[in-house]
Amino acid sequence: MSVGELIQGDRSPIDGDSDISLDEYVDEIVHSGFPGLRELDDIVRRAQLQGYVERVIDRGIADVSGRSVRNPAALRRWLRSYAAATASCASYEKIRDAATSADGDKPARSTTQPYRDSLEALHLLDPLPAWSPSRSHIAELGESPKHHLVDPALAASLLGVGAGALLDGDMGSNRRPRDGMFLGALFESLVVLGLRVFAQSAHATVGHLRTHRDQHEVDAIIERDDGRVIAAEVKLSPTVDDHDVRHLRWLGERLGDDLLDAMVITTGRSAYRRPGGIAVVPAALLGP
Repeated sequence: MSVGELIQGDRSPIDGDSDISLDEYVDEIVHSGFPGLRELDDIVRRAQLQGYVERVIDRGIADVSGRSVRNPAALRRWLRSYAAATASCASYEKIRDAATSADGDKPARSTTQPYRDSLEALHLLDPLPAWSPSRSHIAELGESPKHHLVDPALAASLLGVGAGALLDGDMGSNRRPRDGMFLGALFESLVVLGLRVFAQSAHATVGHLRTHRDQHEVDAIIERDDGRVIAAEVKLSPTVDDHDVRHLRWLGERLGDDLLDAMVITTGRSAYRRPGGIAVVPAALLGP
């Protein structure tokens, strides 16, 4: 399923099958997208991911900001808090409270913002901006970005989470998520990372949509230079029902022809269109 073709908006019939299982999606998350790390065995790869973070703390921040990190342990806690907030719009205050729960006095934003700016400049933090429509007016759109690290494997590594902590059951059996909420966040981060790469090759941009009070949310909005979009929801479940597409239907009612296509990206095995035209696409079938 080519994102470049979907964004043309012809809503052609789709089909296709994937043999990728939930186990393999989890393996993809923890193996990381760094080419030099993917083929390493688990122990060495985990050490390399941890070493990458340590180098950022020890050297990278100073190289970018010109100021040394006075409290490396505190910065590690901040990074772990961002990792725990993957694929969420958690506020600065929530992340600060999680990172400084043992501290009596909470640091001011002016104290910590330079570190966050440096982590973004180093592309360790890679937030997904809120979508701001240029052609349509949708009331009460939120402006907060969604938190993502540059690679979901870094989020898993910072929290000390491997494949065994994410799935229940023995290898080869019908395994189930052990922590469905966090695994769902990591899966969304994996899919969004791919969508951003594929959209870039199609000269498009990616944001997310979230209304105030969280009444409606769409995980990814891929926008062409003429303001027309395709919308994507990400679901860890292999199956899709009417409840899963409600936000996409709501968006279609407001955008009309400006919504070129809509899809739900899943861990399922088959690609198809639901009645009404919304596509269901296994994540492994997506490409540029």
